[in-house]
Amino acid sequence: MGSMGGSTAENIGTENGHASAADDGVSAAARADHKGKAVATASALPLEVGARVMCRWRDGKYHPVKVIERRRTQTSEPGDYEFYVHYTEFNRRLDEWVKFEHLDLDSVEMDVDEKVEDKATSLKMTRHQKRKIDETHVEGHEELDAASLREHEEFTKVKNIATIELGRYEIETWYFSPFPPEYNDCVKLYFCEFCLNFMKRKEQLQRHMKKCDLKHPPGDEIYRNGTLSMFEVDGKKNKVYGQNLCYLAKLFLDHKTLYYDVDLFLFYILCECDDRGCHMVGYFSKEKHSEESYNLACILTLPPYQRKGYGKFLIAFSYELSKKEGKVGTPERPLSDLGMLSYRGYWTRVLLEILKKHKSNISIKELSDMTAIRAEDILNTLQNLDLIQYRKGQHAICADPKVLDRHLKAAGRGGLDVDVTKLIWTPYKEQG
Repeated sequence: MGSMGGSTAENIGTENGHASAADDGVSAAARADHKGKAVATASALPLEVGARVMCRWRDGKYHPVKVIERRRTQTSEPGDYEFYVHYTEFNRRLDEWVKFEHLDLDSVEMDVDEKVEDKATSLKMTRHQKRKIDETHVEGHEELDAASLREHEEFTKVKNIATIELGRYEIETWYFSPFPPEYNDCVKLYFCEFCLNFMKRKEQLQRHMKKCDLKHPPGDEIYRNGTLSMFEVDGKKNKVYGQNLCYLAKLFLDHKTLYYDVDLFLFYILCECDDRGCHMVGYFSKEKHSEESYNLACILTLPPYQRKGYGKFLIAFSYELSKKEGKVGTPERPLSDLGMLSYRGYWTRVLLEILKKHKSNISIKELSDMTAIRAEDILNTLQNLDLIQYRKGQHAICADPKVLDRHLKAAGRGGLDVDVTKLIWTPYKEQG
């Protein structure tokens, strides 16, 4: 991944955030106190990178942030800086540039033990906050050591693209994506929603749309059920599309690796279809040949389409393909904590529905054969639910109906169903 020095270039003005103390009835002491604070504010600016301070967020409340980067605006006044901040309570996707008047400069701290601070902010987060901020599966960094993680965060610390236009949606981005250098000065990119070519200006997109012949992803439609379609795109046959998809996806996925060698991957693009065409809502990718039996490498539901069951649908679809291949499958590791929750929910629903029908008269091997879920994933899932006992040198499944119903209820809804009768697909190894 090449070095991309770009950062957002929003031209944000500044104001003097301090009221005058010259009103009648204000004591000399109060004026002196105000003057002292104004001097302290001026001397505190510009804040150093690494400073900790309270910042007013979009909810109108102040939250602790760390200054990641700073830049000057057009003038040379002390307050004419913008600061790129990370909200320490929230996921990196909410990092943003803020004006100095959003900051409570009386709360500036420079020397804070990061481990203590991170632990404190995580304890302060409510369950609702965590769910609200982390409602989407993103890849984790569990495979990185501390030095590699610092290098990754330094390289990707500032979002280079603030928003994109894709179809009828304008979408705020979450993370850095290494677009080619000629896009370093862009704050917003315009994507063709069918071929995924991206441009700097709206006029370029409008001209492109008059010439672009595509009305769906450039691959084979392998599934159609009502208005929902799935297209299989071969990265080798459609290299530019695959690379553009990776650029786009990286704006919403915070993981270290971006695959430029798309030849080795198949991309499964989920679309909502209408009379204007087939509009991408999400996708997953998989290696054409995986020695580790991975049936999914990367997964994303685009922000406008989240919380509609599409993520669960994509997971289920990956297993239906594994069944067609006659293989067991598992997602590429490592999984983030939230990714593991998503998969564990899927595994729980699938396995417990089968156990309700078969009672205890079924083995883990038989469950794996029926579901294409790897035996190790089945065993771990049932152990986490306390549904496995070890008797006479063998694992025995406990399938009390009331216990199963309780776990099924806790696992939540299963999302959209995959109608396998609508899946028309030949595994890659048999093609040609």
